[in-house]
Amino acid sequence: MTTRRDQTLIASVQRAVQLVDMVANAPRPLPAKALAQAAGLSLGTTYNLIRTLMHEGYLRSEPDGLVLGSRFPSLRVEGEEGVFLARVRSTLRRVTDELGATAYLSRFSDGEVHIVDIVDAAPSPRVELWVGIDNSAHATALGKQILTELDSEGRLDYLSRHPLAQLTQHTISDRRTLLEQLDRFPDAAIDEQEYAIGFTCIAVPVRAPGVIASLAVSLPSDRKAVETDAIVRRMQTAAGKLSLQLGADRYGQFTI
Repeated sequence: MTTRRDQTLIASVQRAVQLVDMVANAPRPLPAKALAQAAGLSLGTTYNLIRTLMHEGYLRSEPDGLVLGSRFPSLRVEGEEGVFLARVRSTLRRVTDELGATAYLSRFSDGEVHIVDIVDAAPSPRVELWVGIDNSAHATALGKQILTELDSEGRLDYLSRHPLAQLTQHTISDRRTLLEQLDRFPDAAIDEQEYAIGFTCIAVPVRAPGVIASLAVSLPSDRKAVETDAIVRRMQTAAGKLSLQLGADRYGQFTI
């Protein structure tokens, strides 16, 4: 039986809100076809709603799918996955465009290091992740930077659960040596072919309430070493802006 209240509801608005909610709670960008299937809508209806939502700034299109747009803070979404991803994707794209290097964002959650997102740079392809980051944090800049952010107890707990596998001849597989390196370089981590031969990776911290994360880029190892300091400074600027945005999101403040 249809009630008087039901008669006042506008179906298209309900569908639009449903789509935004789905994107907001997705850990990865959602392609339009996947969104239509999950929402039980026709592809034509979904595209029409998406175009409107993009025009109004609630969604944004990326090459691999849809993420939240600049107006999402006003929606007060319950989860933070989509909010986090939208912020991260914007930052990674800026870093990739500025440095011409593939950019990565990793995050520490539930006692493990996870890759949140990657944006590729055509001139500098991503490192093939032949060993999962959960088993190779000690050999990657993005993993080492997160270990640096943990307190002593947290580091020892993580390392006790993850053997320091020798992935290349450059990998640091001695715990004491690794811990000394983490203490010496708290604001930037570098792996010189420790994970993959031919690649150097640089990472800086992303610090916000409830967030332990790192922003990283991978570069061919033959790029001049004199670039390192300049790259670190530019990455720290990007990471600092992302940290401020995530902090503002956490406390319900509107940021662009």
